[in-house]
Amino acid sequence: MDVLRRRYLLSLLIRKEVQIRYRGSILGWLWSYVKPAAQFLVFFLALGVFLQLNGSIENYPIYLFSGLIVINLFNEAFGNSTRSLVDNGALIKKIYLPRELFPVSSTIVALVNFLPQLVILIVVCLVIGWDPTIPQLGGTLLGIAIITTLAIGLGMLFGAANVSFRDSQNFVDLIIMVATWASPVLYQWTQVAKIVPDWVFFIYQVNPLTAAVNLLHAGFWYPTTEGRGLLAPNLWLFGLLGLAISLAVLTIGQLVFRRLEGRFAQDL
Repeated sequence: MDVLRRRYLLSLLIRKEVQIRYRGSILGWLWSYVKPAAQFLVFFLALGVFLQLNGSIENYPIYLFSGLIVINLFNEAFGNSTRSLVDNGALIKKIYLPRELFPVSSTIVALVNFLPQLVILIVVCLVIGWDPTIPQLGGTLLGIAIITTLAIGLGMLFGAANVSFRDSQNFVDLIIMVATWASPVLYQWTQVAKIVPDWVFFIYQVNPLTAAVNLLHAGFWYPTTEGRGLLAPNLWLFGLLGLAISLAVLTIGQLVFRRLEGRFAQDL
């Protein structure tokens, strides 16, 4: 991949995006904490308090936040990488550089914004007695790898299409809207298993987002329940399937990207 050979250019793009993200903002980097905190409070009040999930799911705040931060990582990485080519249209028309740098750098910036939220989660988990095993920690890394790989692949696919067909962004917005509810971020997987047929539940588990969220729950939430929480079945199996699907999406996204990139400068 050209991105690996142009690491210096990639670092410049990442630095540029990080620096201009909150330029002119009073709170600046504090928004990396304010936005997820506000989202967490809204969902916790609506689901945890009003729908009483806080009573039925042990340590529901940890369960909720560990799922939210990883799905937010996907939403931000996917959304930003899809827009990255159009947003950098002036640069693409002036000079040549590997176009893949733009969606990849947007995904890495999303990872940078994800880190403060991850730190908060780790600190809170440690306070309430978090004691994960090595496989559980490995599962969290696998979950993050699934999310970033899938986001880059989809970002390349829809980003390339978005250059010529700007309504592609509307499809991305729909996917992002559905993503939070199509994986067990706000509810437990058992609620899905009770209602849908087995074959639908299998498709639900194969979804890379579901696998990633379940792995994050297993790494952060489950150790705080002292083994009383309910883990999704075959976590590692579906995690590896999710990674395989994400790699397939990345391959398809790169092929489409290469096919369409010759028209980027013209269409922009």
